[in-house]
Amino acid sequence: MAESVRAMQQKSWGTTGRLVSVIGQGTWYIDQGNHATAAAALRKGLDLGMNHIDTAEMYDDAELVVAEAITGRRDEVFLVSKVLPSNASRTGTIKACERSLSRMKTDRMDCYLLHWRGSYPLEDTVSALEQLKKDGKILSWGVSNFDADDMQEIYDIAGKGRIACNQVLYHLKERAIEHSVIPWCEQHDVTVTAYSPFGHSDFPSPRSEGGQVLQQIASARGVTPRQVALAFLTRKPAVVTIPKASSAVHAEENAGAGGLTLSADEIAQIDKAFPCGREPSHLPML
Repeated sequence: MAESVRAMQQKSWGTTGRLVSVIGQGTWYIDQGNHATAAAALRKGLDLGMNHIDTAEMYDDAELVVAEAITGRRDEVFLVSKVLPSNASRTGTIKACERSLSRMKTDRMDCYLLHWRGSYPLEDTVSALEQLKKDGKILSWGVSNFDADDMQEIYDIAGKGRIACNQVLYHLKERAIEHSVIPWCEQHDVTVTAYSPFGHSDFPSPRSEGGQVLQQIASARGVTPRQVALAFLTRKPAVVTIPKASSAVHAEENAGAGGLTLSADEIAQIDKAFPCGREPSHLPML
């Protein structure tokens, strides 16, 4: 059996006891094309076991596309959205969440994230997130674009077991989170969600040295270079990823990585082709 049709792996979401697909579905820019096609791609992803759908209030009409995609299928979906830092006061967070719920035509989110750190005190945002959780409007909460120092700060405010997720930039050419962020999250049972796993329109060219390594592994395994990349990025137990698919065909390719486990030798080859580099002074983000 080809690696690309093996069953979708699932991983624990923080300390919640919930399971999410190792390959999820991102929605940044998904509203830029035909909404019906985009919604169909998300539904195809659900059919293939990619139950984790990630969106945000910042993504223009993406939440409306998500609403169309999950109609009649809400209980199948692990639904995540995000509050903008400019809205992340105590009252603003609650109002933003309610707007997102209305746009997605649902009564709850499975997780709600602070999109990146802003000017409002983290204590106020945490208080709002805990209130939303108490009210049943969200089932868990987390953050996005937080470095290890930021994670420690919000952990000290919120307490053990409260932060379910940290969503961060992670692809073959940008591995900064491997230095401190992933180790911190592993130690504290926080799921790491990798966004833009193919880079931002910068996936390794098949003519490049690294691209050739991906192609060699892909050919030997009967999969695609992008599936190999997704398997590498999710090789650690704490990490899941959310590639975007603008079509059902792309969704099918992404889902094919969900059952692919690389060997130690294959991981070493990719590691050498795409070196981690030094830890930067600031966490990269898009």
